[in-house]
Amino acid sequence: MKDWLRKHPHVRTIRVAASDLNGQARGKRIPSRFADKVMTDGTRFPMSALNLDIWGEDIDNSPLVWETGDRDGVLKPTARGFMPMPWLDAPTALLPIWMYHEDGRPFDGDPRHALARVLQRYAARGLTPVCAVELEFFLIDDSGRSLQVPPSPRSGKRRVAGEILSLRALDQFDTFFTDLYDACEEMDIPADTAISEAGLGQFEINLMHCDDALRAADDAWLFKMLVKGMARKHGFAASFMAKPYEDYAGSGLHVHFSVLDADGNNVFDDGTDQGTDMLRHAVAGCMNAMPGSALVFAPHANSFDRMVPGSHAPTGISWAYENRTSAIRIPSGSPSARRIEHRVAGGDVNPYLMLTAVLGAAINGIEDAQEPPAPITGNAYEADLPQIPATWSEAIDAFEASPEIARIFAPDLIRNFVLTKRQELQYMDELTPAERVNIYLDTV
Repeated sequence: MKDWLRKHPHVRTIRVAASDLNGQARGKRIPSRFADKVMTDGTRFPMSALNLDIWGEDIDNSPLVWETGDRDGVLKPTARGFMPMPWLDAPTALLPIWMYHEDGRPFDGDPRHALARVLQRYAARGLTPVCAVELEFFLIDDSGRSLQVPPSPRSGKRRVAGEILSLRALDQFDTFFTDLYDACEEMDIPADTAISEAGLGQFEINLMHCDDALRAADDAWLFKMLVKGMARKHGFAASFMAKPYEDYAGSGLHVHFSVLDADGNNVFDDGTDQGTDMLRHAVAGCMNAMPGSALVFAPHANSFDRMVPGSHAPTGISWAYENRTSAIRIPSGSPSARRIEHRVAGGDVNPYLMLTAVLGAAINGIEDAQEPPAPITGNAYEADLPQIPATWSEAIDAFEASPEIARIFAPDLIRNFVLTKRQELQYMDELTPAERVNIYLDTV
C-alpha cells in the first residue's frame, strides 16, 4: 500500500471510506503525509456512522448511540489498498476500510463483515463462490424541475425513448463511456460489456466474474461511486435508483454465481443442461429466503415502484431454465459454466448486503439439501406463484421475522437495518413521489 503512494507523489490527500448499511461511503479526508498512520493504526469513528438513515441522520433509539455513549470503532484498510479517484479534479486516493471492535473482533453492523461471515460457511465446506454482477443505471439531466435524458454531447438532441441494445445510444455518450472505462482500468474494476437498456438514458455494464466474493462486492460498490462521480464531471447525473421514470423500466442489479469445490470444479455442472443436485439445493435456498430477503433487494421507498408485473422485475418466487421472467434463471450455454442468475435486486441495493443475502440463502439450501418446486415455463407474471413482499412495510416485517435471514445475518445487523428502514419509512410517507426521487437520485 505504501508503494502506491510513493509511485504517485502528486496525490496530496486521501479518502478513507467504509460502506454503511445503505451502501453510502462514510469516512474522512486525510493529508497523504499522514497515510502511514492510517495504514498502521487504522482510523476511528463512531460505530453508529455505519447505521445512518438515507439522509445521513442517526437512528432514533439506536443502541449504537445513547446506550453505548456513541462508542468508536476501529477501521482498518481492506486488502484493496489505495486507488485513484478519477472523478475529482485534485489528485486523490481512496482507501477502503472496514470496522472492528477495540479488541479486534469484526463489527457485526458492517455490511462487508456480513459477507465475510457467509463466505466462511462456504470455506468450511471447501467451497468457493464465483460471482459476476450486472449493474443498470440511468444518465439523467437533473438541472430542471423534472428529470430528463441528458442531451447528446454529439448532436445536442434528447432521445426520449428506450433504446434496447442501441449502438447509437452508446455512441451519443461515447466520451463519457471512454472516460469511465479508463477510470475502471485505473481503479482495477473489471468492467466488461456495456449496452443500452429499455429505460430513458438507461445503460448496463457487466463486471467480470470473480472467485473472491468480497472483491466482487467491492468492485460493485466502487463502480457505483465511480459512475456517479464521472457523470457529474461530464455535466449530468448518473443514478442507480430503482425507478426514476414512472412509465419506463427500472434498474436492476443481477448477480450470476457458481460454486467451485476444492479442486476447482464447478459443483453445479453435471455435464447436462439441468445441472446437479447441489444447483437445485442452492436454488431452493434462494427461493425459501426470498420473502425475508426482499428488504435487501428492495431497500427503499422507490424500490417497490420497480417491482410490478410486466416491468422486467420479478414479482413471483420462481425459478426456470433460460427464462428472464422468473426470479431465478439458469442460463443456457456450456455445462462447465452452469450457474444461477438471481434477478430480484434493484440497482439501488448495497452490494455487500445483496451478495450476503444471495450467497447466504444458497448455502442454507446446500447445507440442508433443500429441494425446490418444479421449474416454471412460460410467463412468470401469469403464473400462480407465491409473491415477493409487495410493499416496503411488508418487506421490513418479513426481514425481521425470517428464520432464513437469522441464519445469514448477525442479530445486531438485523436489528440495525430494521430500525433504519422503519425510520426511513416514517419520514418517506410524508413526501411526494417526486420528493422521494430527488432524495434517492444521488444517494443510491
